[in-house]
Formats: sequence, C-alpha cells, structure tokens
Amino acid sequence: MFGKVKRWLGIEGVKIEMILPDQVSASSGVIEGKLKFESMHVQTVTKIRITLTEKYIRGRWKSRLTDQYKIGEIELDEPIEVPAHEVIMMDFELPFTFVKSDMDEIADKNFVFRKLVDAAKTLKNVKSEFYIEAEAEVNGTALSPFDKQEIKIV
Repeated sequence: MFGKVKRWLGIEGVKIEMILPDQVSASSGVIEGKLKFESMHVQTVTKIRITLTEKYIRGRWKSRLTDQYKIGEIELDEPIEVPAHEVIMMDFELPFTFVKSDMDEIADKNFVFRKLVDAAKTLKNVKSEFYIEAEAEVNGTALSPFDKQEIKIV
C-alpha cells in the first residue's frame, strides 16, 4: 500500500536530468542536448515538454520589473519505457528564436553605440537569464518529474 502511494507521488518513480552545453550561440537557433531517465521501478513516460524561457530583468529595488518570455518549446509524444535500475539516454534539439531589443540592434551598428548602450544597460540594471525546463508525464503518477537548468546564450 505504501509503495503504491510513493509511486503515485513519483517518489521512487522516473527521474529526469538534462545534459546541456555550457553555452549556445544565439545565431545557431538550436540547443542540442540529452535527456537522462532513470527509475527504481518499470514505468512509461508518455509525453515530454522542453521549454526555453528568457527572464528579462530591469530596474532596481522597488521599481524592479521582471518579464518572462517563452522563446522555444517542443513536445515529444512518443512513449518511452524506463526499465528499473537502468539509465535511458535520449537526444533532443530545441529550436528557439532569439529576439534582440532595439537597444541591442543599435549597439550592433558600431563601436561607439555599443559603449553607450552598455552604459545605459548598466545604469538601468538590465539583464536576461535563460532557463531550460524539461517536464515528463508518467503513467500512474500525479506529480510529473522535471529538471530546470540555466543556460548561457551568447
């Protein structure tokens, strides 16, 4: 009885881990990585959703604003059998669209504008952080296993 409850909550179920490169070129438009699955019991992963999110932060203290933009997402619907005490590796490619701000477009024009834009960004405390999140739906569990990692896009 206790074992069924643990499996339903996903405690001894499928664990998912992403293996990603340290950094990705924005011009490539694709992130190539691997998903690693392991479990203490035989289970079936029915769906995997992988999302790339940009967290855009600007301002300081009370006037600090944060926006999140989904810039890439894929859904894999093929079922995957995860055997007990074995590791399953799966490759994936996540296409994304990197959008430059108007200030970044101006900065790309020449060296003088680059320095002015960098100074303005520092003054306004502007920065972007990028996260990849993988979530798997597993038969017979209420809570889906997931992994979230920060990635650097240059």
